[in-house]
Amino acid sequence: MSQEFVPDENSSVSEALEEDCPNSDSAAVSEQDVLLVTVVGSPQGVRETILTLYRLGFAEVGDWSPVQRAATPGHVMSVLIRRKVRSDCTPPGR
Repeated sequence: MSQEFVPDENSSVSEALEEDCPNSDSAAVSEQDVLLVTVVGSPQGVRETILTLYRLGFAEVGDWSPVQRAATPGHVMSVLIRRKVRSDCTPPGR
């Protein structure tokens, strides 16, 4: 795992995020981030992962695409698309 993604024990998560956001003082941007989360594996594994993510509050089961055949024989895939309005990178309360 690359160390650049692991915050140092003396820094907070918000400080680590600020490093990735050089314009944190700029006004909110009115663009959308489109995020794709793809789960690929055995049919049972994909179903179990979607249910686990539901139990964790990550996404509703119905938010995922129908299961489709993947390129690897015996594997399937499902995609979750999240759209989010981009805002500035300054954490709330700062």
